[in-house]
Amino acid sequence: MTNWKAVRIGCAAGALALMVAGSVMAMSGHENQLTFSRPVALPGVVLPAGAYTFDTADSNALDVVVVRNKATNKVLYMGFTTQVRRPSGMSPYTSVTLGEASGNEALPITAWYEIGQSMGHQFRY
Repeated sequence: MTNWKAVRIGCAAGALALMVAGSVMAMSGHENQLTFSRPVALPGVVLPAGAYTFDTADSNALDVVVVRNKATNKVLYMGFTTQVRRPSGMSPYTSVTLGEASGNEALPITAWYEIGQSMGHQFRY
């Protein structure tokens, strides 16, 4: 004889576990929080010194990077990138590489590497 009450409780517990696991996965994303002590540039925009979040647009478009102001969550940059391998010898905690700029121009961010990941996102200038 089947105890239907126990079956229903087991199904409800399983469904709850799946919902919680899905929420944790959704929150873990690709977002990195970065702070710059001087202005930096991305294609078409200069970011003043401050705190920003770098993230991929969604799991189906890993080559689209979104940069937001950390305080206001306002999108300041959204653009296509090219996936690149982290240079050998680079610390897994180094998150950006910078290019050169002349005079008082902001240094361009050439690539963003998600913390701990072997692949990064090279910006298209």
